[in-house]
Order: sequence, then C-alpha cells, then structure tokens
Amino acid sequence: MDEAEVIVVGAGPAGSSAAYHLAAAGVDVLLLEKTRFPREKVCGDGLTPRAVHQLIRMGIDIKAPGWMRSRGMRWVAGEHRVHIDWPGLGSYPDFGLSRSRHDFDDILARRAVAAGARLREGVKVTSPVTDRAGRVTGVTAGAGAAAGAAGGAGEPAVYRAPIVIAADGASARLALAMGLQRDPNRQIATAARRYYRSPERSQDEYLELWADLRYPGNDHYLPGYGWIFPMGDGRVNVGLGALPHRRYGNADLRAALDHWLARTPQAWGLREENAEGPVRSAALPLGFNRHPLYTSGLLLVGDSGGMISPWNGEGIAQAMEAGEVAAERAALALALPEGPRREHVLLNYPVEMNRRWGRYYRLGNAAADLVFSRSGFQPVLNRYVMGSPFLLKTLARLLSNLTDKPSRDVIDHLINTVVRLVPAPSVRRR
Repeated sequence: MDEAEVIVVGAGPAGSSAAYHLAAAGVDVLLLEKTRFPREKVCGDGLTPRAVHQLIRMGIDIKAPGWMRSRGMRWVAGEHRVHIDWPGLGSYPDFGLSRSRHDFDDILARRAVAAGARLREGVKVTSPVTDRAGRVTGVTAGAGAAAGAAGGAGEPAVYRAPIVIAADGASARLALAMGLQRDPNRQIATAARRYYRSPERSQDEYLELWADLRYPGNDHYLPGYGWIFPMGDGRVNVGLGALPHRRYGNADLRAALDHWLARTPQAWGLREENAEGPVRSAALPLGFNRHPLYTSGLLLVGDSGGMISPWNGEGIAQAMEAGEVAAERAALALALPEGPRREHVLLNYPVEMNRRWGRYYRLGNAAADLVFSRSGFQPVLNRYVMGSPFLLKTLARLLSNLTDKPSRDVIDHLINTVVRLVPAPSVRRR
C-alpha cells in the first residue's frame, strides 16, 4: 500500500490534475496531501477559459451547483471602465468560472480518486528518498497520525515509486531538497485576498480588475492590480496582487487593500462589517523561476516549478496543464524498461513545457521587469488603449494567453508572431 508507480505530492490543481491523468492512463498513482479536505487556499477563485478547458478535460461537471460563470473581464483605470468578453476561439470555451478554493481542490482530488488514484490526506511529505546514485525513489512523510499508520507509531513513513511528481506549492520542499534553487532574477509577486458579503456584486457576469491602485499615503502606482470576482453565493472575492517595486520595494498589501476599497461605492458592501474571515496572503512564484523542471526521477509542476504567469498572476490553468503534461510523460516513461530510454522520455518534460510557454514567459518576465514592476498596469491601460476595442482585445488575449494555433484571426496572428520572434530560452538540465 505504500508503493506505487508514481507518487504525486500535493493535491492542489497541479497534483490532482497529474493524478487524474495518470490514473486515467492506467498508472498506479498515490496522491499525498498534507492537509485534509475541504481546506482554505489563498486565491482569487477566478478561472479563465484556459482553466475551464482543463476542467473539461478532467470531466468535471461545471454545470453543477456552485460554479459561477463569467462572460469576460471589466477593466477599470481612472475614469475609464471597459468590458471585454472572453474570445470565441476554437481551442477554448468562451466563458470563465468562479469557485472557492475551499472546495475547488476537493472536487479535483475526488475526480482523481474516481479515476483510480489513491488519495491519502494528512500526510506531510518532508523529503525525497534517493538511491546511491542520487535518483529519487520515493518520499518520506513526517511522524504523525497518518505517517504512523504506515511507518509505525511516531515513526516517519516511507512511500516508494520510481517517479515522483512534486506539486507541493511555492514552498517547493522536494525541489529544494534536491538542490533546485529559485532563480534570483525572477520576480516573486505577493497576493492578498478577502471575502465580503456583497449581494449587489455577487451575481456580476464579469471579473472586475482595477489597474489604477496606488501605494497608501502617496501617488505612486502600485505595480499590480486589484480584483473583484463574483462568487454567486452572496459573496465576492476581493484582493490584489503586486510585484516588488523597483524603487519603493514591497507594498503593505493590507493597507493598500483598505485604501482601495474605501474608494468603492458604499452600496457594494466592501467594508469591514461585511467581511468574512481575515485578509490572507501568499507568495506567487512567476515565470519558470525554478530549474530544471526535471531531475533524477523528480518532476516539478505548478507553483513548485514557478509556473505562475508573469503576465497576470494566473496559476490554476498553468498548474493543471503542467500536471497533464507531467502525467503524460510519466505514463510514457513507465511503458519503457528502466534505463536510458525511460530517462530520455522524462527529460522531454521540461522541453515540452519550454515549447509551450518558454517564449511567452520570457516576454512576460521582461514586461514584468521593465514595465509592471516600475509603474504597474496603469501606463499600459492609457486612454488610447482603453478607447480602442482592437487594442483592448489584443491586450486581453496577450495577458490571458488565449490564442488559437494556427491563427484564426488578425489578433491571433499578431500575438503568435510577436511571441514566436522571442528567442527561445535554453532548457536547463542536471
């Protein structure tokens, strides 16, 4: 019971996606989660069409109660307020969703279990297990109730598999144990969110984004944006995400949130007396900030590999997509005998992720360094852009990575050409 063909550490969107696709391929997969469901997670709870696409691929019933559909985005910058519908593409649905992470992750994990994955909750993985050659052959879980059931009362438990997928979040415990350090040249953003009771805004059809936020007490633009995402249950998810400013450093997100919400209409209810729960914050590792994504039997997916988009801070779609790619490579590898041929397939995982997002993330990292971390989104969303439907649609698709390939219209062609002209990053290996 403590052995499997693949161990997935972490049952968030990345881990559950990987476990589902592995199980669907007939692989014996063990999914280890340190907490117990349902559980809270710091997130905006808004899902773009790219994320919805991954949910559909997992067979999630998105018509069930609790899912809130969105038609598009509403951008607010100064006196300008524009609506941008999600594009009608051949590759993605033309709607987004909202769902609280309180049960979103639980839904994904249960879907993986229904496909055949073995889920163990309350198992806190502490380190990888390696053989004499330094290759990962399993993981160790800390002493406790769940670990004791497998390893004896009060003793660490050992779970073994020839392939381990690390989906353990921004802490990246397994990656660090294998010597995979964060790239200091990559940005780390921070996000803070809180729920408010707001019947007036809870049924809104648009995800609202504010680009003109400022540091509390001065006129400097915050290098980030604020959001108001309708939950459909009488609440809204309100928060903001920001990069460290090149000159002024990290902002006090709690103070910035209060400063911003004081500007909103009283009727929206975004005030202290309508708040549910405290302000929670989390780090957002951006733009492939940890390399390599594969080494010695260990694959990194989601936040553990720094896969959050540097363009908009989105992470769920990227985590689920990476989980599927990692599962595909692991399943292919297990079809081969242990040795060089299997290793060659696993080494293709970072190559494939680089092919999908390498150029796009490299351009996004440059934009974050040169524009967003200096003056936020406000200069980009100037009156000329906000007054041009073509420029707005182009920018919206660029920020959310929503294009068809091959291109189906002028915007697709423009974005795909620009990204294709960016030199491809080299794939780092160990």
